[in-house]
This record gives sequence, C-alpha cells and structure tokens, in this order.
Amino acid sequence: MVPPGERTMDRERAIELHPLTPERWPDLVSLFGRRGACGGCWCMYWRLPPQEYNQPSRGERNKRLLHALVESGKTPGILAYVEGNPVGWCAIGPREEFIRLKRSPYYAKALAPVDDEPVWSVVCFYIKPEHRGRGLSLPLLGAAVEFAKCQGASIIEAYPLDQGPARGQPSYTGAVSTFRQLGFQEIARRYANRPLLRLSLPPEARAP
Repeated sequence: MVPPGERTMDRERAIELHPLTPERWPDLVSLFGRRGACGGCWCMYWRLPPQEYNQPSRGERNKRLLHALVESGKTPGILAYVEGNPVGWCAIGPREEFIRLKRSPYYAKALAPVDDEPVWSVVCFYIKPEHRGRGLSLPLLGAAVEFAKCQGASIIEAYPLDQGPARGQPSYTGAVSTFRQLGFQEIARRYANRPLLRLSLPPEARAP
C-alpha cells in the first residue's frame, strides 16, 4: 500500500498520491472537467439521497457542495498525479457520510451493513480517459486505505460491480480484482453482480 503524499512507480511512470485539500481543489476541477467527471456528478452521487441528486441543474450545485465539503476541512478522497498532472481520483470516507447507501431502496438492500462495526467505504474511482487501463486504480486504492487507517479506520468496505468475464462499461465503484489484490474479501452478495467486500485491518496495522 502506498501512503498518501508518496510516490510509486508504475510502468516507468512516477505516480504521486495526495489527499484532496483546499489547496488541491483546482486540480480536482481540472481532472473532472466541465462534466464534473460524469454527468455533473462531482462525486456527490453517494453523498446525496436520490431525490436531491437527480436535479436538472445538478452539475453546478454538486460542485458547490463538494467544494464546501473540502473547504470545511474534510478529505473526501485521494488524487493521483502523473508528471505533476492530476489523472485519477478515489473517494473514501466513513460509511455514514454516504447517504445513498441507506436512502436508496436498492442500495439499502444490496449493500446493507452486515454488522454494527464502524467502517469506512471506498465508493468511487475516476481515471482520466487517456490514462485508463494503466494500473492507476491499485495505487489509488492503496493510498486510500492508508489514509483511512491513519484516520483511525479498522474496517474498510467496497462495493464494486461484478461484471464477470465479459466486462462492459467501466464501473466507477472499481473492479473486484483490484480490491482482492489488497486483501479485500467478499462478505455478502445480495444480488448476483453486487458483492460487498471488506478489508479488516489487524490491530498492529491500525493507527494508535
């Protein structure tokens, strides 16, 4: 796992990984572009209930909401840089921050908690189109796990879409294989294509 703020090498490229802070907000804006990553999402899909997210003018509103979150001192995710340019994003935070997990009828059933343990959730990846397929998700996930651990997390969950051998469009919640490389294990599957994965950090690996 790669701690945020450090570098790793991937296919002869130096990848820098940093938590999103107010100073790095312009980098996220550059990465997400005019579409806010996807259809004006601005990585607010999981943070808003469906009726609030599905607004005609959601792009600017979601951008303002995420910016306010960052300015408040919260760190909603990790940025990846190649040659100084922002190229990737991984969203992570305490599960309770992601309102859609309990307010959406589908997710409330598919991804319902398996116990009462406090967990952190990895909910989204976004890789700049020209950098996809180059292995950026793995170091991003590693940095996200390290960040959560430093914040006191002991359990981290993920909710990838399992598309099987015949993969279709990219899954913004990540690939099952990526999570398994870092030790995530399936603990529930209420629907055929939606596993719930979990990484439990041993006591010696947790922040003091």
